Amino acid sequence: MFAIVRTGGKQYRVAEGDKIAVEKLAGEAGDKIELGDILLAGDGSDLKDASKVKVSAEIIAQAKSEKVIVFKKRRRHNYRRKNGHRQQMTLLRITSVG
Repeated sequence: MFAIVRTGGKQYRVAEGDKIAVEKLAGEAGDKIELGDILLAGDGSDLKDASKVKVSAEIIAQAKSEKVIVFKKRRRHNYRRKNGHRQQMTLLRITSVG
């Protein structure tokens, strides 16, 4: 069985046993959480009522994603700015769908 869930402004297709990286969620490693916003659920090719489906997950770790370099430059004005950013993320293991 699979489900489409929305968290952090993005949508993920999940099934039992999957590991996904989402934007930071509150909790420590080992905590159990329930993903609330379920858009679609199904089993194979047939769809089920998404309001009756629950998706449970376990937090594996709180981590940072890869660094993104932000570089700004204006030609002929001696203007250069270099900045970096690492987004906070949570690694989840889906324990149950249904």
